[in-house]
Amino acid sequence: MYTSRITGMGKYVPENIVTNDDLSKLMDTNDAWIQERTGIKERRHIKKGDGNSTAVMGVKAAEMALERAKVSKDDIDMIVFATLSPDYYFPGCGVQVQELMGIHTCPAIDVRNQCSGFVYALSVADQFIKTGMYKNVLVIGSENHSGGLDFTTRGRSVSVIFGDGAGAAVLSRSEVDGHGILSTHLHSEGKHALELSLKGPSTNHWVPQLIEENPQEDIPYYPYMNGQFVFKNAVVRFSEVIMEGLKANNLEVSDIDMLVPHQANLRISQFIQKKFQLSDYQVYNNIQRYGNTTAASIPIALCEAWEEGKVKEGDTVVLAAFGSGFTWASAVIKW
Repeated sequence: MYTSRITGMGKYVPENIVTNDDLSKLMDTNDAWIQERTGIKERRHIKKGDGNSTAVMGVKAAEMALERAKVSKDDIDMIVFATLSPDYYFPGCGVQVQELMGIHTCPAIDVRNQCSGFVYALSVADQFIKTGMYKNVLVIGSENHSGGLDFTTRGRSVSVIFGDGAGAAVLSRSEVDGHGILSTHLHSEGKHALELSLKGPSTNHWVPQLIEENPQEDIPYYPYMNGQFVFKNAVVRFSEVIMEGLKANNLEVSDIDMLVPHQANLRISQFIQKKFQLSDYQVYNNIQRYGNTTAASIPIALCEAWEEGKVKEGDTVVLAAFGSGFTWASAVIKW
């Protein structure tokens, strides 16, 4: 079988910066409270009329990734798009990207695994390349959270966390053994599905029923999160799935050159860093600037780490994510 390697990375975040102080004007919160609990200082939000959407931001990140990979849009064999905030309930964003970029009629797959979405999408692309079916796969993670958040005091525990943005990678076939994506590891545990969820609208509880039931205090089309429960599960699953990836490749924690965790909460990343005794140079965090961008967080962070020279040729890079579902995943890469 072939191996697959990341040949180009790209990212895009809206220009509109929303600080903690900005949010304090909309809800009962403050900068110190948000930073203490999440580590976030600011995030980016789409501004009405700026032309951005989940698919459009994905295209902007993808165009940068293609240019850096020196791959033409005509060379793309498949699109895998990860998001929890598609522009439409259906069709998915993958086909929008295909049309907006003028890519030929290649397959377009949408992945709905929320915070684990990009690693899941990367794994899907990896399998198609390893088997020899495709040569170049465009993998995108993009989110427009700001369009669906409750910016009142009622929703502050969730709304202060999330930001908008997109990241993309071009995954290409390689014949160099021991290079590129070494392995991916995917898990789920649906019994905790409602601990981090958005229950409506859905085909089981659609818009007319929501309108009929409102106004109400617990509005089901805003996200719900049992924060402490999610945190406790996240730190356990992060550790497990990182170790699973290392063991599968006969690696030790000391072999990690760069860990790029999903940017859910700076406290989770710091907990994992301390547990594995990793230095600040071995863990990349940018949640302080962008908040949690869900499926976009890992590709944005990985792209920035590479741009800053913190991910270099030959480095062992570990990606790890945990999120709604619950789902969790890791990828081990020889850069």
